[in-house]
Amino acid sequence: MTAIDMNSAMTKSGAVSGVSFFSKISSWLLTTSHQRIGRLMVSVSLLWTLAVVFVGIVLDVERISSASNLIDSTSATQLFSIFRVGLIFGSIAPMTLGIALAIVPMQIGSQVLAFARAAAFGAYLWFFGMIIVGVAYLGNGGPGGGDPQMVDLFILGLGLVIAGLLLVSASIATTILTSRRAGVTIIDAPIFVWSSLVTSVSLILTLPVMAGALIFVAVDHTYERATFGATDGVNAWIGWALTSPQIFLLAISTLGVLAQVVATMNKGKQPLRGGLFIGIGVMSTALIGTVTQSFYSLRLDGNLNDVANSLLPFLMFNALPMLGVLIVLGLCLLAMKNEKAKPSAAFVLAFFGVGMVLTGMLGNALLRINDLKLSNTVFEEAVLIYIGYGVVLSSFGAIAYFGPRIWGRKMPTMPVIGLGLIGVLGVVLAALPYYIAGFTDQPAARMTGELGDNSQIWNSVAAIGQAIFLIFIIAFVGLVVKSSRSGEIADEEIFETVQANL
Repeated sequence: MTAIDMNSAMTKSGAVSGVSFFSKISSWLLTTSHQRIGRLMVSVSLLWTLAVVFVGIVLDVERISSASNLIDSTSATQLFSIFRVGLIFGSIAPMTLGIALAIVPMQIGSQVLAFARAAAFGAYLWFFGMIIVGVAYLGNGGPGGGDPQMVDLFILGLGLVIAGLLLVSASIATTILTSRRAGVTIIDAPIFVWSSLVTSVSLILTLPVMAGALIFVAVDHTYERATFGATDGVNAWIGWALTSPQIFLLAISTLGVLAQVVATMNKGKQPLRGGLFIGIGVMSTALIGTVTQSFYSLRLDGNLNDVANSLLPFLMFNALPMLGVLIVLGLCLLAMKNEKAKPSAAFVLAFFGVGMVLTGMLGNALLRINDLKLSNTVFEEAVLIYIGYGVVLSSFGAIAYFGPRIWGRKMPTMPVIGLGLIGVLGVVLAALPYYIAGFTDQPAARMTGELGDNSQIWNSVAAIGQAIFLIFIIAFVGLVVKSSRSGEIADEEIFETVQANL
């Protein structure tokens, strides 16, 4: 019997098919392909997004009525922490970096990913770190947890997450700086590449600050538990990384996605590139507030000199990043008007994603005005939802736009637009009621028994919005899976326009 006959016999018995299955699994687990690493990060981040939105639904439903007993009131601090940590480190950060991993090397003509094995290792560090974080929460750990060992486990898991994201960010930044094809400069590269570079560098500069804070908290919590507030102090020392301006940095990619989509709609004619670079650079000034852990507020209750002294730092730390978004958004709309471009499905998601981010940044500016007294109200939660969910919308726009280049099949236009509008409705209903409830002094991170009587309607609407957004995510993921397998074959024109301005 020949070797060929033996292989045929093995195939009939199922042995070869079994080997083929395990070979395929191992090829994904041990891959150094930038597309596979990116797709793995995006896929797992989608699961975290679903979990986070579900937690948001539970919290909003629990707030509706004092008769609700979905969760133990003593777990409130941990559940609100799960929402923030999961949204930032489980969802939008890895989703943003995963899309960059999958797309950026293709856009700059690179055949390889710089430090590919380090990027894969970083992806696994993030993956297992988030599992440890989840287990710690389930074991009564995390900020405000009752089990000190589980709190230590939470700190360990979050440290692994930070290390993983730093490795991935370093790989993306190094690829852009050193692996461009001959003749392609940073200035010539597509604007999505530029936004990915700024995002990666911003995370490289800011995440080590959080790592340092975690080390101090971990040492104190392991030994004396006196200096940094023990279990309850964890949130106080890492809370700055779970709110603005840190979350602004994760929204920088939304500007790159929108500008890239607009360039393709205009047949490769991007908006004024210099203006786009300035807008993205201005938005990245948010990292100054992050690394200094500073939150400058505007005082209107003092004399004119006090107001003037607080105005400049307030504008620098809160309004300047918002100006960057306005610059890019204005240039994109102007370019579309001049070229009379017809909006695409990806544009709808990218445009409204930036719109939600801008709404959240405007809310953050209001939050920092002392006289409004919005601090420590649900207004803060609304800011996070607007920006975090806005990044998710924009990321889905990137998937709809770049998807045909990855799997070679188109996504249907009208279903994507319809789902996008449903997603926008979900974000608005989930966040806008808390903007309103913030002005009625509904406290943040609190359950029903501590709320005012006028909060029931806003909590009900917010719960409906969260449920709509959950349905949107599930439907969009289902559409992506279906399109990647049986969608219309993408033609060469799509492959060419996706790499506009190369």
